[in-house]
Amino acid sequence: MRRLKKFITWVLGIAILGWGILYVLDYDYLLKGVRVVYLTGHDTAFIDDHEYFENEVIPESNQPQPWAIHEGYNSVEATEDLKKLNEEMGTVAFLIIKNDSIWYENYADGYGTSSQTNSFSMAKSITSALLGKAIKDGYINSLDQPVGDFIEAYKDTPLTVGDLSSMASGLDWDEDYKNPFGVTARANYDDNLAECILDQKVTETPGQAYKYLSGNTQLLGMVVENATQKKLANYLAESFWHPMGFEQPALWQVDDEENRLVKAFCCIGSNARDFARFGKLYKDYGMWNGNRLLDSTFVAKSIVPRFEESPEYGYGFWLSNHLNKDTFVMRGMLGQYVITIPEDDLIIVRLGHQKGKKTEDPFSHDFYIYIEEAYKMLEAKS
Repeated sequence: MRRLKKFITWVLGIAILGWGILYVLDYDYLLKGVRVVYLTGHDTAFIDDHEYFENEVIPESNQPQPWAIHEGYNSVEATEDLKKLNEEMGTVAFLIIKNDSIWYENYADGYGTSSQTNSFSMAKSITSALLGKAIKDGYINSLDQPVGDFIEAYKDTPLTVGDLSSMASGLDWDEDYKNPFGVTARANYDDNLAECILDQKVTETPGQAYKYLSGNTQLLGMVVENATQKKLANYLAESFWHPMGFEQPALWQVDDEENRLVKAFCCIGSNARDFARFGKLYKDYGMWNGNRLLDSTFVAKSIVPRFEESPEYGYGFWLSNHLNKDTFVMRGMLGQYVITIPEDDLIIVRLGHQKGKKTEDPFSHDFYIYIEEAYKMLEAKS
């Protein structure tokens, strides 16, 4: 018994010492990462992690506008290849919207139309939309306005708000999801997100080339907050959630209960039907059921490449020409997609636990299969 007590005391001592070292070195956020991920049985971020973070609530619209249900709703089964892929990838929601009507819809593992799952980086597209709204509302002059007009730390740089939205900031940010000591992990788990972001320096000339960095979108969210003098979650509610008739409330993760800075680069908890609304908004060039929410020129610029050598990205949206169809995409790290193909008035939404294998293309292999199999389903009905 005495040996056991000594052993327990020794283990506790090591644990306390380890915590103290992490605290002194400002790596104590790692403890939260361990608690949220590994102690819940996961090895990476997961779609239901919102319950382990503080969140801002975005209320549902007081004038809900449900999607129309297509006359051919669920009249065609998923193809065998789609069923197999959905099972392998842990798909929890798959939605096909044709001509602004829900044509096919399927949920798995207890998830449904009101489930709040993590958007991950699909939130980047939404934050960029909030930039467009702030420009339309007159809070920000244009995509060319300097970031330094809103954030003192960048007043002596040529960095613009458009550079942040188009991933061309030149910030010294390491987009590494596997390094627990890196800035990306710190941004997700630290309790002072503003301090983390404002520590990033401009080390390359902004506006010259595309480089995907989550820090860009977080800084953009902070710009929009400073420009509007409104919390980003509140501005999202008044700008889009209410006028677009979102049927369900959403959650947006914040850094902690005191600072309450939303993670603009990720982490909006919502459902497939509601995420799809942003596909329709951009497909219709900023119009929503007769109400103009975004300037059409801003939308048009957002869904084409800014840089010829980087055709995969515009302003806040991923881009593809798969099947020779111009496509813009909201995308999250575990294969969250809102895929919009304007020429066919088609929106495909996929939410789930994991994405497919990396390819040499900008998207993992599952992305292409979701599109191909959706078209096979549509062709089977025609």
